[in-house]
Amino acid sequence: MLVEVCANSLESALVAERAGADRIELCCELAVGGLTPSYGLLKAVKNQVQIPVHVLIRPRSGDFTYSDAEFNIMLADIALCKELGFEGIVSGVLTKSFTLDVERTGKLRSSSGDLKFTFHRAFDWVKDPLRTLKQLDDLEIDYILSSGQQKSARLGIDLLSDLKQQNSCIQIMPGSGINSSNVELFKNKGFNVVHLSGTAMTETLSNAPLISMNTGGFLSDDHLVVTQFEKIKAVMDKVK
Repeated sequence: MLVEVCANSLESALVAERAGADRIELCCELAVGGLTPSYGLLKAVKNQVQIPVHVLIRPRSGDFTYSDAEFNIMLADIALCKELGFEGIVSGVLTKSFTLDVERTGKLRSSSGDLKFTFHRAFDWVKDPLRTLKQLDDLEIDYILSSGQQKSARLGIDLLSDLKQQNSCIQIMPGSGINSSNVELFKNKGFNVVHLSGTAMTETLSNAPLISMNTGGFLSDDHLVVTQFEKIKAVMDKVK
């Protein structure tokens, strides 16, 4: 069984490699489901990690429906990953009606060239997973990362098994909540690959800071935080 570890930093990637992981999915900001890592992190991991690395291409948190500008950023990030010599891309696009955006996902796939391509957990939002599986198969996607449309892969194992049993070349990669106490369940069910982060919160400061820099109100699946013209203009009018 291939074990892919979702690493959010150079340290996490090096730990995963040292522990025997087969592959890394590199990202940042696990708290929002992962975002595209910085150029500096990409370079550091490429220079120091020997096992294959697949890079998450997701320009922001929230939903998986992107503007033209955001989509162009995704294409540019894929081009960079190809230039740097990474082995795979993890990405995907949905429509606002929770169906696969076939055209845009196809463009991401074709832009990836010979790199392996994983359709990420946006799959867990689609209304018709079996139809989406067929569409992704037609696009020659290599992996689907999914929790079986449940809060954890353990809870979603029935759908994951149904997907695996379809006549498809895509490998179904269970992810979310997988650990040493339940991974054998997926192995016994015949899955050839699993995905996990294996993380724990580690203390960085001995004393709590005066104020928090985390803003919970900025986190949403169906809203985006966007600078408003009127608010900036009102300030500029007062000071200029």
